[in-house]
Amino acid sequence: MDRLRNKIRDIPDFPKPGIVFKDITPLIKDPATLRLTVHQLLQPFLCRNITAVAGMEARGFIFGSLVAWELGLPFVPLRKPGKLPYEVESVSYDLEYGSATLEAHIDAFNAGDRILLIDDLLATGGTAKASCDLVEKLGATVEACAFVVELDFLQGRKQLGNYEIHSLIHF
Repeated sequence: MDRLRNKIRDIPDFPKPGIVFKDITPLIKDPATLRLTVHQLLQPFLCRNITAVAGMEARGFIFGSLVAWELGLPFVPLRKPGKLPYEVESVSYDLEYGSATLEAHIDAFNAGDRILLIDDLLATGGTAKASCDLVEKLGATVEACAFVVELDFLQGRKQLGNYEIHSLIHF
């Protein structure tokens, strides 16, 4: 995982003073490292009964869609408000520096779907928990959550309770 860790740079005081942003753009700029990241994200789920992959806007789209493609599964985007053209369901939640809402089409999942939820970062867990809530509100089950980076000191795992969590890099 050092190869991946070395492709993540710290941006101090972004998006506000006191926050150290973990920038993944150098990682996704390098095709070999991006491929390794995607394969490491999906590895624990190769023999699981997952029926779709969901990813949160925006960086979850990058990793989630690639994992879905590799697994031969549908990808469902969980979007910010006003971005989806069809009827939506939504969940609002608090962030470490504000509040937000996620939406998905009302027909995004089928009853009995088992979802692998993907994002680039697990911080306080607010976005991930809201994503799990949205998936379940739409009638599917969250099989597991996978993240490229987990900021352990923010204890986001606590927000996710009993959901299975797979994180590649821990800070």
